[in-house]
Amino acid sequence: MTNTMTYQGYSARVAYDDADQIFIGHIAGIRDRIGFHADTVSDLRDAFHEAVDDYLETCAKVGKEPQKAYSGQVMFRVSPEVHRKAALAAELEGKSLNQWAEEVLERAAQ
Repeated sequence: MTNTMTYQGYSARVAYDDADQIFIGHIAGIRDRIGFHADTVSDLRDAFHEAVDDYLETCAKVGKEPQKAYSGQVMFRVSPEVHRKAALAAELEGKSLNQWAEEVLERAAQ
């Protein structure tokens, strides 16, 4: 079971609150804190869409650029041995290290 929803390039993390018997969601990957909730999955989807639409509309009204989750640029450090192994694996597959790493990260993120 997946606990995420997507709409217009935004993703939301969803949980169920048994005490209040409602579904709660928060848009993930942006600094602005945007939440929504509903009693049913269908209503939760509508609330999520409304939250994203309201966010985009509010940004337009105040002249703010809406945040997008990620730029696509990743920088991180690994040990020289991991770097060597990754570069070798990429070369053996006939790919650049960036292409190889993107494919590995995509599989791992599934």
